[in-house]
Amino acid sequence: MKYEITVQDSFSAAHRLTDFKGPCENLHGHNWRIEVTVSALELDKAGMVIDFCKLQSSLKDSIAKYDHTVLNDLDVFSENSPSSEHLAGMILETLSQNLDNERTSVEKVTVWETNDCCATAIK
Repeated sequence: MKYEITVQDSFSAAHRLTDFKGPCENLHGHNWRIEVTVSALELDKAGMVIDFCKLQSSLKDSIAKYDHTVLNDLDVFSENSPSSEHLAGMILETLSQNLDNERTSVEKVTVWETNDCCATAIK
């Protein structure tokens, strides 16, 4: 059996897509919602995949650098357009480095730009 837990957090930031023709090449902002799923094949002694509070704290720490910024101005986007896809991948990598172990794995990160549009990075 496989178990999964999911938490969400959010931040506000602006961006402009590069190498893109259309209105989103202009500076604009979003209230980004980030959803993270962690899985395990077995539960810990407390019967959990991972403590929700630990996962929420790790997520909060991993997105703090993006809050109230222009994403294009951050070094992490110096070579890549700050698309939802790239953002999801970066957050997935950061969380995986902090949370993956022999029992748990960060499976996916979904970045919502709006209530209707999202991008997901899957391991």
